[in-house]
Amino acid sequence: MSRPTAPRSALLLRSPVPSPLSKAIHRALLGAALALPLGGVLLAEPAWAQSVAAERDFAIAAGSLESALNSFAATAGVSVSFSPDAVRGRQSAGLHGRYGVDQALNQLLAGSGVQVVRQASGNYSLLPPPEAGSALQLDATSVTSTGLGATTEGTGSYTSGSTSTATGLPLSIRETPQSVSVITSQRMRDQGLTQLTDVVRQTPGLTLSQSGGNGGDNSAIYSRGFAVENYQIDGLQLLDSNYSSPAQSNDMVLYDRVEVIRGATGLTNGVGTPGATLNMIRKRPTADFKSSVSVTGGSWDYRRTEADVSGSLTESGNVRGRLVGAYQENDSYVDRLSERKEVLYGVIEADLTPDTLLTFGMDSQSDDYDGHARSGLPLFNNDGSWADHDDSDSAAADWAYSNRSAVSAFAILEHNLTERWKAKLTLNNRRSEYDEFSGYAGGNNYAAGADPASVMLYANRWKAKPVQNSFDLNLAGSYDLFGREHDATIGYTQQKTDYNTPAYSWWRDPVTGAFPVIGNINTWDGKTPGKPDLQAYGRMDFSEEQDAAYASTRLRATDDLSFILGARLIDWENKVTYDYDDGTPSDVSDRSETGVVTPFAGVVYDLNDIWSVYGSYTSIFKPQSYKTLTGAYIDPLEGVGYEVGSKAAFFDDRLNLGIALYQIEQDNLAVSLGDGQLAPDGSQAYRAESGTKTRGFEVELTGEVATDWQVSTSFSRNIVQDSDGNALNTNIAQNTAKLFTSYTLRSLGNGLTFGGGVNWQSEAYSDGVGPLGVRFTQDDYAVVDAFARYPLTKQLSATLNLNNLLDEEYYTTTTSSYFGTPRNATLGLRMDF
Repeated sequence: MSRPTAPRSALLLRSPVPSPLSKAIHRALLGAALALPLGGVLLAEPAWAQSVAAERDFAIAAGSLESALNSFAATAGVSVSFSPDAVRGRQSAGLHGRYGVDQALNQLLAGSGVQVVRQASGNYSLLPPPEAGSALQLDATSVTSTGLGATTEGTGSYTSGSTSTATGLPLSIRETPQSVSVITSQRMRDQGLTQLTDVVRQTPGLTLSQSGGNGGDNSAIYSRGFAVENYQIDGLQLLDSNYSSPAQSNDMVLYDRVEVIRGATGLTNGVGTPGATLNMIRKRPTADFKSSVSVTGGSWDYRRTEADVSGSLTESGNVRGRLVGAYQENDSYVDRLSERKEVLYGVIEADLTPDTLLTFGMDSQSDDYDGHARSGLPLFNNDGSWADHDDSDSAAADWAYSNRSAVSAFAILEHNLTERWKAKLTLNNRRSEYDEFSGYAGGNNYAAGADPASVMLYANRWKAKPVQNSFDLNLAGSYDLFGREHDATIGYTQQKTDYNTPAYSWWRDPVTGAFPVIGNINTWDGKTPGKPDLQAYGRMDFSEEQDAAYASTRLRATDDLSFILGARLIDWENKVTYDYDDGTPSDVSDRSETGVVTPFAGVVYDLNDIWSVYGSYTSIFKPQSYKTLTGAYIDPLEGVGYEVGSKAAFFDDRLNLGIALYQIEQDNLAVSLGDGQLAPDGSQAYRAESGTKTRGFEVELTGEVATDWQVSTSFSRNIVQDSDGNALNTNIAQNTAKLFTSYTLRSLGNGLTFGGGVNWQSEAYSDGVGPLGVRFTQDDYAVVDAFARYPLTKQLSATLNLNNLLDEEYYTTTTSSYFGTPRNATLGLRMDF
């Protein structure tokens, strides 16, 4: 029941109360949709939220809560929706003075036992008191009267109120003694970030070094100078040290947010590199009915459709469901390259008892590329002259492709053991598949008498069907010690990945052993030579397992001083067996690490209600698949990371500022020996570099700087050196700066939201490039983006995105001719029901 009491001139926004018949129809449609087999395509994203940070003068007399809420709605100019039962017999002490809207509502509800959520429109809905419903249902709350929660959907915010990726404890960004960035639902919607690599380009401190198309293994993500290999979904690690690149193909329509922890995360990730961890958090069902459909078109025949339906499946609301999906087709600025995506996600939540919540769901996504290149064209001709390719020139053979898919089924059971402790069991089965037939003109042809523009064609194939089973059981809660309350979590987790795959050789002339040759790359159409019939010479069986026990606690020494301590005890095993068809004895690699401990220690001191300082220490452990010239595996990467900094949280944590200085020390860092230096199996050979150091600092400001104004801005500087002080990883820019902002001008028509940003990075270079072994440098550059969204009606909105507005031309790698995306545009329409 909606009860705004402001005069009509206040133009209070409120949603009509659905009739019993419409609610029944909505439930029936949603239930039927969730029962469909995976194959349809639907999806969505929620509307932006109205900011309520501005202060107002309130003069509300003590009395019934219903009367107080009516006066509040009239003064604040918002709607408060509630049922009569939610407020019957409840009182309010009233309110006098100048407050922000959230703060005022919090004061009115103090002691009433009533919970409130702020909707996407900026209006409010009251929930029943905890004893009238499921306490666990409140976990899905996006915004409460005290600020942001973990879920970002519907908040309109560019930041989050809580994350747990770094420590396993649900802490605010300010309370976390590591660098944390969150790419929220609103941010992804504003910028049209539809896949993980889009998110990476906009995330503070992350760099994408892209040497080929998105569906390959040459688009490495870097953080603090090191490749990112740690990916999680809902906090569970994706485990495949042999080939982690398929994780980048995740479509963002499934996720509420991406939490990024820069630096080592040995406590929550165990095996991993010190660059960063990317944790993708799935969307969850909503208690209120909502649905939307969007269509988007753009440059290079880009077409995308999304749909979403969510809400309660029962009258009491104890069972809730959601169905999300997307379909996309597009060509590319690169010749011959095209893409097709299909995504579907269904999830159901059920309150089995007031203290027990069961969540189960499935998601399916496929990402298929035709005309896909693993690398760009050579930067130089065979005689050492500049190749000068266009940004549309493709290295891909017409028959090359990359097909990736994954189907996940998961179940989560949460139970409140007491008022302070909760047990959580998570099970996940992920069945992936990839089939990548690679054919790309990526090498210079140095044969005598060859045309300067002659190029060698490399072709090979990778295909497998990895199956990962994951299990996690943990207890989380609080306890009393020395007269203070402290937080803790303890758990056990296991991930195991198995698959077998045919082993293919590179395509070579059967007599000479030479690679195929393209006579002149400047006139090549990608059709000759034709697709080879590659035959497998054997099979690889791969198995990897990680078991870990972990624990962490936050000890509150004083009101202002907290210590966060934790450790992870890891057993890791990886077995790889090559069986050969020619009778050659099997090649078996069976490696294991037992009882490895990765400790974590952090301290946070609150200087006042806004500012804090922190320090942290974490260890690094990562078994490696890199090989030396002799074929031996390089020993596990080991090291430590130190970080100190200061954080501030303004406006009830709606605006977060972080300043961090860090140093990473590592042994056994794998460093490539360069082109032509191969291990016996034909893979790139590496050497182990010990005593390496990485130093740098980061500054980030993200959130609501004023009413209706969101911003995310950052600067990162990183220097990687070997034990002698020589620069490493020079192909990654040392300095990056990123800015994106949006503002809603409510006085213009129905309210115009517009914004834009710029991503800048300093120069990067690689030595020994081309026939003459020269240094190739990509100078510093900046890419400018802009967007605007306008509600054509209350339910229908249009969004225009302009990317690379100034049409900046730049290389995304320093080893081949692969360009960044030129200027492009998309226009989308979204209908909310």
